[in-house]
Amino acid sequence: MSSFVRNRPGPRIAYVGTSDMAVNLFEGQSVFLAANGFDVDAICSPGPRLEAMRRKGITPWTVPMEREISPARDLVSLWRLWRLFRRIRPDVVVASTPKAGLLGTVAARLAAVPHVQYFLHGLRLETTTGIKRWILMAAEWTACHAAESVRCVSPSLLARTVALKLAPAARCTVIGNGSADGIAMERYTAGAQAKFEAKQARCELRIPAEAPVIGFVGRLTRDKGIRELYEAFTRLQSRYPDLRLLLVGDFETGDPVPEELRARIGADSAVIHTGFVDNVEHFYPAMDVMALPTYREGLPTVLLEAQYAGVPVVTTNATGAVDAIVDGETGLHVPVGDAGALASALDRLLGDAELRSTMGAAGRSWVEKNFHREDLWRELLVYYRSQLRSPHDGAISLLYSGNSRISIFKNIVDRSLAAVALCLLSPLFLVLACLIWLRLGNPVLLRQTRIGFREKPFTILKFRTMTDDCDSRGALLHDTLRITRLGRFLRAWSLDELPQLWNVLRDDMALVGPRPLLHEYLPPDHSCRSRRHEVKPGMTGWAQVNGRNELTWEVKLILDVWYVDHRSLWLDVRILGLTVLKVFQREGIGQDTFATVPEFTGDRPVAGSHD
Repeated sequence: MSSFVRNRPGPRIAYVGTSDMAVNLFEGQSVFLAANGFDVDAICSPGPRLEAMRRKGITPWTVPMEREISPARDLVSLWRLWRLFRRIRPDVVVASTPKAGLLGTVAARLAAVPHVQYFLHGLRLETTTGIKRWILMAAEWTACHAAESVRCVSPSLLARTVALKLAPAARCTVIGNGSADGIAMERYTAGAQAKFEAKQARCELRIPAEAPVIGFVGRLTRDKGIRELYEAFTRLQSRYPDLRLLLVGDFETGDPVPEELRARIGADSAVIHTGFVDNVEHFYPAMDVMALPTYREGLPTVLLEAQYAGVPVVTTNATGAVDAIVDGETGLHVPVGDAGALASALDRLLGDAELRSTMGAAGRSWVEKNFHREDLWRELLVYYRSQLRSPHDGAISLLYSGNSRISIFKNIVDRSLAAVALCLLSPLFLVLACLIWLRLGNPVLLRQTRIGFREKPFTILKFRTMTDDCDSRGALLHDTLRITRLGRFLRAWSLDELPQLWNVLRDDMALVGPRPLLHEYLPPDHSCRSRRHEVKPGMTGWAQVNGRNELTWEVKLILDVWYVDHRSLWLDVRILGLTVLKVFQREGIGQDTFATVPEFTGDRPVAGSHD
């Protein structure tokens, strides 16, 4: 294991993906960043593309990661990523794809990586329901909040992310006009050479020169709209007897198309299925029209590639897909899941050669203007350099300063325990969230701005315990009237505090420390209130195990300062043990007069919902 400060010539950036194919999406920008002074690492499951990355100056590392949900293996992957980050000490971690995004951002946070980015390619949860949607929502929310920034591949994906409350708008960004790595325009030809390649491609695929061809490039899954595509194709066969459907890609077990449909496609002689290929640009010239009737996207690169190859496209108005064409100019939009509308749009293009030519030329010009990959790379270089010039926050500076080995060890232990607890308690979180939603509705979580380490504000999370009932004047009722039976139960067992494990993971809080104050308690008219911010606030503390809400504010503040002056690892262990005991004994929950702790006003308490 290396020391906390690495000696290296330039900043280090690590790309994390579930598979070698996922990190290969960043190959162009990785080589560009390496040529401009960055050390670049690629971290993913073992795969055949890793050796090629090494030859291009990218350092590959293998950490097996499952694409589907696998709690036991996911914890092992999280631990391995954390160990790797501690070893190579990247300055920036860029994690992409849902699973690698979750594991990569959390592991990077635990390893105190200065800058963590979640690169969002799309939201798989958009087409899921039930418990799976809840799990994916939780995973995406965790990845978005563990990251310092969320880079979205398209404006509509950013808007959807914010609308679903997965991340605040201030944390989200789109670099340039979007896309994962831009378009490698040097791979495509135009004019006479393009016409020659079109004839050659059709000859290799045994497609008659005059036969109209509808093309598709991508994974053959339900979410890509394969059912609608094949239905539209069969509708058009009576109008175009020689019509061909060219499928470039392969079927997948995740989100599979129905077996009956797969069998029909396999038995149809008018369908040409290439399977998985590396050189997809070779097949665009064989198409008259490209179709992607997708249900969800980030920003489909295949549509940009097809347009740059001069092929007009038909796609849906799904997230991401709406950003990939200019409707009516470079292609056509149709509603998601509407095979009839898809067939009509394809018919319009197949029956009008002049329209295809006009849209093809417009598409090539539009992509060339907006998605040149060198332009994207230069913007990325500026973006990462600006990030690296920004100062670390107080907690990160403390970790790297080397002045407090106890603080370093405490930080690692706290965040590691928080991560494990979040994983183990996730079923309980789901049950409590459902109960709160049924009793109180949305939102399930209460968010409050509190004062943290070195008086830096942060947002604390708690489960809701009170209603929003108001009197005839519109003012909130007294806490004793708004707190519910469920809320009293949650507070009695301190279950309402469990979401703060996420604050610990994010490094806003510690497991043990003074409880964080509301902003109005910040003015330094009391010396204790300044001293208590010399350490991170905690989920529990010395005041909580010595009386909790039964104490006056003056006594609480004195106990908080005593903890600051006498803090140690052994004291933290003692406080955690006493906390568990006090919870089971249900001591110090509230005072006789108040449902919650009284607010501190300087000379008298008033009822409030501070803690």
